[in-house]
Amino acid sequence: MHSYSSSVNEPQSRTHPLKLGALAGLIIVTFVAAAIGSIASIRAPEFYLGLNRPSWSPPPSVFGPVWSVLYLLMAIGAWIVVRVDTWPRAKPAMMLYGAQLALNALWTWLFFYWHSGAAAFADIIALWLLVAATIVAFGRSHKLAGALLLPYLAWVSFATVLTWAVWHANPATL
Repeated sequence: MHSYSSSVNEPQSRTHPLKLGALAGLIIVTFVAAAIGSIASIRAPEFYLGLNRPSWSPPPSVFGPVWSVLYLLMAIGAWIVVRVDTWPRAKPAMMLYGAQLALNALWTWLFFYWHSGAAAFADIIALWLLVAATIVAFGRSHKLAGALLLPYLAWVSFATVLTWAVWHANPATL
């Protein structure tokens, strides 16, 4: 249930507890998912550089910083949902959030560890759909929560095209 505060001179506004423990927990869960994926990418830079890549593909050094920022934005968006909604109301959105985190980590294993371009491409299509659904669910809770995931969707969109291009340029390897 949302709580409201107002005074004679002040418009109604929602107030929510900070739930800093939830923020810490969501940051940890999000970065644990990232770490699970990163285990599969220990040798990713060498593997990636050995692949035929389009001229517009970024160097390996770009991925870590971009993903770090995206994971932080994702965790903050999830935290906003938990702050605004009670757990029963937030649960469907958080289930989507967890599912997309799992597919995100799985992509790294499929592409960099198991060298399966087809499976990685199928995974990233499903990931894109889950991220879009998560944005909608988060946005229903709070517009900022949904908006914080838009850079993630943009990056996953780019990564989808890159996955396709690299997979098709390396049929013997992927």
